[in-house]
Amino acid sequence: MNGKKIRKYAVRGLVGMAGAGLLLLTALYIISGGFMKQYYLEPWSEEYAAQYDDPRISLTARGILAASGHNMQPWIIRLDPSDSMVFYLYADSTRMTKEVDPYARQMMISQGTFLEYVAVAGKKEGWDTKIKLFPDGVYDESDLARSMDTLPVAKITLAKTQPQDTQLYDALYLPDTNREPYQAKELSTSQVSGLESLSGTTGISVTVYQKPGMLSSIGKYALQSAQIEAGVSRVMEESNVIFRASEYQKNQYRYGYSVEGQGASGFMKHILQGMLTIFPSLNSGEAASRNFINYTRTSVDSTPAYAMIITRENSREVQVESGMFYSRLVLTGHTLGLVMQPLSQALEEYPEMNNLYTEFKQAYAPDSGTVQMLFRVGYPTKGTPLSMRRDVMDIIAK
Repeated sequence: MNGKKIRKYAVRGLVGMAGAGLLLLTALYIISGGFMKQYYLEPWSEEYAAQYDDPRISLTARGILAASGHNMQPWIIRLDPSDSMVFYLYADSTRMTKEVDPYARQMMISQGTFLEYVAVAGKKEGWDTKIKLFPDGVYDESDLARSMDTLPVAKITLAKTQPQDTQLYDALYLPDTNREPYQAKELSTSQVSGLESLSGTTGISVTVYQKPGMLSSIGKYALQSAQIEAGVSRVMEESNVIFRASEYQKNQYRYGYSVEGQGASGFMKHILQGMLTIFPSLNSGEAASRNFINYTRTSVDSTPAYAMIITRENSREVQVESGMFYSRLVLTGHTLGLVMQPLSQALEEYPEMNNLYTEFKQAYAPDSGTVQMLFRVGYPTKGTPLSMRRDVMDIIAK
């Protein structure tokens, strides 16, 4: 065979391989749902909330943009039928993550994050939001799920007032969590002060840590807790159940995890989603554990500062107030050019984490306090995609 024929067949072979590769990528894109409309992102548009005349529903549509544990969005809203200015927030007992959060502490924090977003949106829209926590009494801890179903977390009463322009409102529409690497740059004195000054006199405070020794110590706890969690199969399976591998699933469920949380975006996001749809084992079992540990290590290695919310008490009211406080920190952080990411593993209270949890608590809240939140803080290296949100009418009790 002469050289011309060899080159001819080689070119044909390369063209054939390229064609096959293109077909494969196209197939993965279709399997991912790349051509679908992303209904799960609609709540992030300001026009979405504006379509509702009832201010209670309009404010709820802003509230669901708040961060929640495992993005479960565990909220139910009941509109008062006799008073158009009153609505109630209930915790959705069907959305408890009992393996990682057996005492529902994180779930109560998620109630608070929602309430603060509602309050911030209310100021912008000209509503004074009076929030009364546990208006019908606190939960019966021996029958927690039933208590959640019957007792409201909060009663929200609206009163018309003058609209107030606030930077915090604009920050509602920014991603609440950035899991990407952060810049190797210390926070300024004014930024640290801007966050720590939000601490009130109600026994809830925030402290920012950015000295090298503290970064190393806290980072070790974060990585060790991730390694423990990665070895507990029932905990990892609980997370895997709420993983959404495609646009089809994200539109169907509109809560939980997705590949965007692992830094995937653009066309490659759809390729990865297509692969995970065909081969779910790529993100389960030992593979998921390895990915989780490696991802945590990357986060720890690129964290210029950590922060903690510490409380003197650990009542249900304080847990909710801690969530409200965290939302204020997230929104204020955006106005200061900062982003955040919770690192909750060391604070989880299941048996395998107990020793590390106790050690961490003694180190950072030694006077019988509680570390309600541990999170990274820093300057972003790049933007992060918006995460799934449920339709507001699915939050409103029928």
